[in-house]
Amino acid sequence: MGKPENPVGTVQIAGHSGQKHRGFLEGALLLLLILVTGALVTLGLLYAHSRGKQLPLFSSRLCFSKEEKTVVKRAPRDLKAPEDAVELCTSPGCVMAAARILQNMDPSKEPCDDFYQYACGGWLRRHVIPETNSRYSVFDILREELEIILKGVLENSTAKDRPAMQKARTLYRSCMNESVIEKRDSKPLLDILEVVGGWPVAMDKWSENAGPGWELERQLAVMNAQFNRRVLIDLFIWNDDQNSSRHIIYIDQPTLGMPSREHYFSAGANQKVREAYLQFMVSVATMLRADMSLPEDSSLVQEDMAQVLELETQLANATAPQEERHDVTALYHRMDLEELQDKFGLKGFNWTLFIQAVLSSVNTTLLPDEQVVVYGIPYLQHLEDIIDVYSPRTMQNYLVWRLVLDRISSLSQRFKDARASYRKALYGTTVEEVRWRECVSYVNSNMESAVGSLYVTEAFPGDSKSAVRELIGKVRAVFVETLDELSWMDESSRKKAREKAMSIREQIGYPDYILEEKDKHLDEEYSSLNFSEDLYFENGLQNLKAGAQRSLKKLREKVDQNLWIIGAAVVNAFYSPNRNQIVFPAGILQPPFFSKEQPQALNFGGIGMVIGHEITHGFDDNGRNFDKDGNMLDWWSNFSAQHFQEQSECMVHQYGNYSWDLADDQNVNGFSTLGENIADNGGVRQAYKAYLKWLSEGGKDRQLPGLELTHEQLFFVNYAQVWCGSYRPEFAVQSIKTDVHSPLKYRVLGSLQNLAAFADAFHCARGTPMHPKVRCRVW
Repeated sequence: MGKPENPVGTVQIAGHSGQKHRGFLEGALLLLLILVTGALVTLGLLYAHSRGKQLPLFSSRLCFSKEEKTVVKRAPRDLKAPEDAVELCTSPGCVMAAARILQNMDPSKEPCDDFYQYACGGWLRRHVIPETNSRYSVFDILREELEIILKGVLENSTAKDRPAMQKARTLYRSCMNESVIEKRDSKPLLDILEVVGGWPVAMDKWSENAGPGWELERQLAVMNAQFNRRVLIDLFIWNDDQNSSRHIIYIDQPTLGMPSREHYFSAGANQKVREAYLQFMVSVATMLRADMSLPEDSSLVQEDMAQVLELETQLANATAPQEERHDVTALYHRMDLEELQDKFGLKGFNWTLFIQAVLSSVNTTLLPDEQVVVYGIPYLQHLEDIIDVYSPRTMQNYLVWRLVLDRISSLSQRFKDARASYRKALYGTTVEEVRWRECVSYVNSNMESAVGSLYVTEAFPGDSKSAVRELIGKVRAVFVETLDELSWMDESSRKKAREKAMSIREQIGYPDYILEEKDKHLDEEYSSLNFSEDLYFENGLQNLKAGAQRSLKKLREKVDQNLWIIGAAVVNAFYSPNRNQIVFPAGILQPPFFSKEQPQALNFGGIGMVIGHEITHGFDDNGRNFDKDGNMLDWWSNFSAQHFQEQSECMVHQYGNYSWDLADDQNVNGFSTLGENIADNGGVRQAYKAYLKWLSEGGKDRQLPGLELTHEQLFFVNYAQVWCGSYRPEFAVQSIKTDVHSPLKYRVLGSLQNLAAFADAFHCARGTPMHPKVRCRVW
């Protein structure tokens, strides 16, 4: 959770008729009915036999034949459900929860040795990573299920559609219109190459055509303002870290063509990725030259693209790695334009010209005393030397390559085929995502509010908001109470922490306006878009420009503290330090995280843990630098700050000692994952204590059929099972360098090894892997 991939085939569009849509839903409901019925029958048999003949309690299958003699080991020994828990919950929600937990577990494993295998072994055994995926997890399955719902609502138009919904469905149909996309082939891309000044590698005599009028400042501005590609220099608008009530211009190091800076200069697997990346560039340039009836000239193409890769390698080397960018107080440097120009002249680069050219796209004028915040000072210092080395031709080749790279997914199949070897080297995937999923994901990410409205109307229970808000209150109260346990924090800092925790604002499910017919804000959000079913490529360009303009316009706008930072149809959760705000979209408020139909042990172990995780982000190594109003302010005493650092170092060493076999036995980066590890540890601790408090205050939880687990054990099992998942080795090698989260396995093991209550719940002897002699705790 945090702030900011079957062969592709033609999917028949369901069209506009209600009859076809009902058929889709009826099929899904029939399948669900069969699954629930099977689970009910099986667990009913388990319940009936539990009063007489004993049956094996755990199996990867729900039915046993007469000949089956295998007895599956129970988990854990001598641990029984409460004696007074006679009445079992046999509602469909409980039965499905029990079936899910039973199937995911591997009770042959000792929970005190490796709780992840105990909780997730069944899941890992039953799930194979699809050829389209670089990893596969519970989160990915929930996203797939959400996408099925979105497919149904995007394919089912009605005459009463609001303009926003009409545009979302038109965008979806244009994405699915593969015959037209294939027919148009590279033409839409060739058209925009002229707009951006041409791609030298795919042109004849570019140097002569460009002449002395080529300016890096204006080229970067076009990429930023027209295509939302912040290449070479990342200029964006966001809340001022030191004054959360206003927006300010930020300048930072950019992203790169490949996901990680490590790919550009590390040996081993990264060498193969670089080679595939260069071949991808060469192939695309060669194809476009042929489409423009230019000579093949393979030596020219190879030389030009090798220069582009060399340039990007230098840029990668100039960027700072993640672990050096954790302290936002060290990144933040505010200055006026004169100081910016004086400190980072970049061999004559005109900062005022560049920034004004970007802002002119939204009719905004720089003020005489305009200030900017520079995050990437070391990068800009290195950039000066890089700019001086490379010619305008190489610079233009690189800038346009980044635009071409971004647009490959909008082109015909042959361009995606040219990308296949690169994706295989990078992610380990061998085929593209099925087309309808790609289109659903694209529409959802570009029209979050419209798609969120369709999703909430179709699938989100309205009363879930109040239930989740109540859980937030319980977990927050426990966090505040827990502050008194911390001997490393003095009273003055504890008071400030308490104030900040109580000031955290929550957003749950969705913003109300997306469902209100009379509220025109939803339609106004997309008023500048005018999509066509036959122009998918151009529709994408509209989205890029609209996204850039929405961001740039904020510079002169007041900060809207009620603005949602993410859409409703998202399986994730977020914390914003600038807003001191936690967000739980409707997409994550479903089993196994949350359901009003499942026991509270599962809800506290699921969404309760997520709530605690996001609250704790407000106090991790980054969030702790912001006060209750979202302003970057040091509210810590020297005593508390020093001891926070000491407590954090324990966790850095703990996670840094985990060696991941899938990633060539590389160790987890304890520094870059520290914030997420602190949040994981705090989240599960607070959620568990909140659950125990709820029980102590008279809460009566329900017992699931077929499970001889106490309520406390059930909490921890569900907590672990939301992190069940597996990775391809290629992706593991990449993610261990780039992901700010620890690998799924170590998210579970690390947090539970630090929690004495877990060892108590499962009677783990001191010295066993899940009851270590040394534990780490921050919150």
